[in-house]
Amino acid sequence: MNVKITTEFIKLDQLLKFAGIAGSGADAKELILCGAVSVNEEECTMRGKKIRPGDEVLLALDDELITIVVE
Repeated sequence: MNVKITTEFIKLDQLLKFAGIAGSGADAKELILCGAVSVNEEECTMRGKKIRPGDEVLLALDDELITIVVE
């Protein structure tokens, strides 16, 4: 799934909500803190991690890959 942003970065928890993967901030926080999210092939438990264009976010729950692309 490609997600386009028009800013320099987006925080990981906001990305999960924006992409429709997490219904709320609490859902996003739970996904991140339980270790189900990797950024650029490294597990990430920081919900405020800045995701920039070209970064890849992988969800271990369903192996959905999200690539961020800036317009």
